[in-house]
Amino acid sequence: MLFKIRAVDARAGYRLWVQFEDGVEGEVDLSDLVGRGVFKRWENAGEFEQVFLDAESGAPSWPGEIDVAPDALYHELAGITTP
Repeated sequence: MLFKIRAVDARAGYRLWVQFEDGVEGEVDLSDLVGRGVFKRWENAGEFEQVFLDAESGAPSWPGEIDVAPDALYHELAGITTP
């Protein structure tokens, strides 16, 4: 299943509000990623707030080719567990 995102918005505390085309929406806490690998950039003030929806991939993205998989966000918001 393809999970298409309609809108994203950075919130305080490294929380990301996401709205999917099927109506599922909510906030996902991404603070556990801060400082790890490519997400180290988020330690710089204002980096996380630069989120945008990538036109090609449809993923929430940040400058520096950082993105988060839409399906992982959908699963968290919809309460779907994967093996």
